[in-house]
Amino acid sequence: MIRPNDSNLLLALHDGASDEPYWGGFLDMLRERTKTARTSIVLRHEAEGQAVYFFSGQHPPPDQQSISRDKFSRAPAPYQNMRDGRVYALEELLDLANADHRAIYGEIILPWGLPESRTMRVTVEGGLTLWLGCAGGPGIGWSAISALMASLAPHLRVAFRNFSALEMANMRVHVSSEAFERRDFGWVTLDARCRMVDASPHIEDLLRRCHTLQRDRYGRLTPRSPAIDRELTALIKSYAELGHGPAKAIRLSSDPQMEMLVRPMKDGALSTASSPVAIAYLSGDHWSHADRCDQLVDLFGLLPSEARLAWALGRGLSISEAAEELGLQVETARYYSKKIYAKTGARGQAELVRNILMSVLGMG
Repeated sequence: MIRPNDSNLLLALHDGASDEPYWGGFLDMLRERTKTARTSIVLRHEAEGQAVYFFSGQHPPPDQQSISRDKFSRAPAPYQNMRDGRVYALEELLDLANADHRAIYGEIILPWGLPESRTMRVTVEGGLTLWLGCAGGPGIGWSAISALMASLAPHLRVAFRNFSALEMANMRVHVSSEAFERRDFGWVTLDARCRMVDASPHIEDLLRRCHTLQRDRYGRLTPRSPAIDRELTALIKSYAELGHGPAKAIRLSSDPQMEMLVRPMKDGALSTASSPVAIAYLSGDHWSHADRCDQLVDLFGLLPSEARLAWALGRGLSISEAAEELGLQVETARYYSKKIYAKTGARGQAELVRNILMSVLGMG
């Protein structure tokens, strides 16, 4: 039964996901509270199958896992059939009339010196199952331990529901971060003084490579262009004063291409020391135009002059705009474009853009 002075035990349980190893503090405190030799948590997700073990106290014999795996694979103990939230004694889980169970008892439990145990199974939404265990010798108040473990069941369910949700959120952040990094995309939240409050994980690397933005010694996101710096500062100031405003797209660099979209934050972060007023999305290409042209030559067998035009068209310029940028006559650009379409298999500019973006260049 949970006692009034068990608040630290509950705090350790709910804070266990931040321990190293997980739930180390909770298992240590539970072992001290129950006066047992070993406490443990086993986690298993039905979609993955593999179990993860955390324990405090006496280590198992070196060959315990291999013996358990060999024996239980033929005659599994009814851990999966345990009723949720019910505490079981060891004799309820092992059938000593079964030769394999007798071997487990004789080869692992008795040599280990922990002939008594209590185990409880708790299921969590989303397919996560955990087993909480206490093991020790005779002369311990096992009935009180069973009552304590049963009273912990709802707290375990809440703690591991939160843990499961946190793990899922972390996985989504990791996957999103990888996708952002491959596409040279990132975000930064800014306070009223343009100081960086939070950012996507790889943003520092992106800032180093783009050469158009930097974090100054005061933590401000500072464009290297004084004109853009003034524009960004005025925009953030207006968001801070009004609490709203239109999003603003800013071209930071054309070679390599780097753009920024700034918009006001709709919801601030309560857990941060400085409240963000805006979020800036950064998108760009860490390759220069010359790099991209070389890659088009390698990928599609274009001539350098054709590759330069292909990259200009791939950036959405019209034939006349691309010709002006490259110093070509429009008719010359049209002649090159026909060769480009033939070599890339494109039937027009829209398909050329798609072919370039869907090629490995789009992963660069």
